Amino acid sequence: MIRFAETTESERRHLLLAGVLFDLDGTLLDLDLDAFFREYFAALGPVVAEALDHSLDARAGLEAVLQGTQAMYLPHPGITNRDIFNERFRELTGANLDLDEYATIFERFYLDVFPTLRGTIGPHAGAREVVERALDLGVKVAIATNPIFPREAIEERMRWAHVFDLPVDVVTSYEIMHAAKPHPAYYLETAEMLGVSPVDALMVGDDRVLDMPAADVGMRTYYVGRDPIPGVDFTGTLGELADLLPRLVGTTL
Repeated sequence: MIRFAETTESERRHLLLAGVLFDLDGTLLDLDLDAFFREYFAALGPVVAEALDHSLDARAGLEAVLQGTQAMYLPHPGITNRDIFNERFRELTGANLDLDEYATIFERFYLDVFPTLRGTIGPHAGAREVVERALDLGVKVAIATNPIFPREAIEERMRWAHVFDLPVDVVTSYEIMHAAKPHPAYYLETAEMLGVSPVDALMVGDDRVLDMPAADVGMRTYYVGRDPIPGVDFTGTLGELADLLPRLVGTTL
């Protein structure tokens, strides 16, 4: 059952939905992100070492990747997440880890190795249906995953969530984004890419720390986490959101 935040009727009526930002991991995709990160980085370490012609061993290469990833979480206005990653990696290793330069090695990783990390990971109930419902209603849709991965890795996980073939408007990847969750700049940039005002957008996610701060820029929030939390506009399942969306598009609640 959808639970509404303690807002007035007039405040709820203000939302005229024009865009929806769907978090991927843990929201559309039934995935334990911490466990997945461990497997992902463990698999990536040897690939990094190979790309650097084994001037670093896998452990040192992995540590540089982890620190480069952490750098993407820090504010770096005007610099893409990918470029800030490369900058930090270069500081630590003296090498520029660029997917273009080492395209063959990393293409092989994302084609052959990354898909094997799926295991039993699959879509959450109602994932495809709720994205289809938003698109059918003419709402702009972003796959608003934290943009610390290259596009190839995100597209693969979209396949796991059964939404890869849907004509979404924006996918936030590290090549194009200049901020990461939960910084306000991330939500503002995503809304701008969608061509909608933040106040006419809805952030859908399962993480109270990474997703729900979208409210700080005026977005409404839909929480699909397990435990209710204060301060969100809606709490419910993806299926319940699919039923709610027509009421939010061009109509009042």
